[in-house]
Amino acid sequence: MVLTSHSELVNTDSKTGVWLGEFTDPYYEFLDKGFSVILASPKGGEPPIDPRSKLTENITSSNRRFQKDEKAQKAFEFTQTLNSVKAEDFDAVFFPGGHGPMGDLAKDETNAKLVLEFYRQDKPIAAICHGPAALLTAALEEPGLLKDREVTAFSNVEEKMVGLKNNIPFSLEDRLKSLGAKYNSATIPFTSKVKVSGKLVTGQNPASAEKAAEELIKLLK
Repeated sequence: MVLTSHSELVNTDSKTGVWLGEFTDPYYEFLDKGFSVILASPKGGEPPIDPRSKLTENITSSNRRFQKDEKAQKAFEFTQTLNSVKAEDFDAVFFPGGHGPMGDLAKDETNAKLVLEFYRQDKPIAAICHGPAALLTAALEEPGLLKDREVTAFSNVEEKMVGLKNNIPFSLEDRLKSLGAKYNSATIPFTSKVKVSGKLVTGQNPASAEKAAEELIKLLK
């Protein structure tokens, strides 16, 4: 699982980072199905957590499990640096969201190289919410990564509804479309939507996190 190291939003003092449930929901889905999970991030160490994902209305059962799980907290505190991991050592890669990936993973060359390694080794790639931003730079080099793929991600409508439309560097929905992806979103904002296109799995929002992990596990099996 590749997590963001970025906490800044544009034109505001508010902070962002990893959306906690988009990490914990898939994380425990993988562990409970017998997979081992390594955490990495551009800077290594402890990733920032989006403060809003800790609010009571956004807490999930996996969040509460994480709060009591010292081993998981230690893994989160000491993520490996991206330049220390190689696709050949793993079966798949998963990118949780939060607005953080828009600020670093979207343009990080090391991350782009890693994505390309997974793609060229024909290994599953999954990303949810703003996690698909991590695919953008790689898709410039390998258009087939996104071109004509059925994908989803946090929508323009959802950006407006959370009030952050003017606090992000670009529209993820628009950028995916510009790279030739066939973007889809749920009819009702903030409800689960997951698309599987070949070995690419994308989820729209926090409600899609667990289902995206389940679809990735199907590909791995």
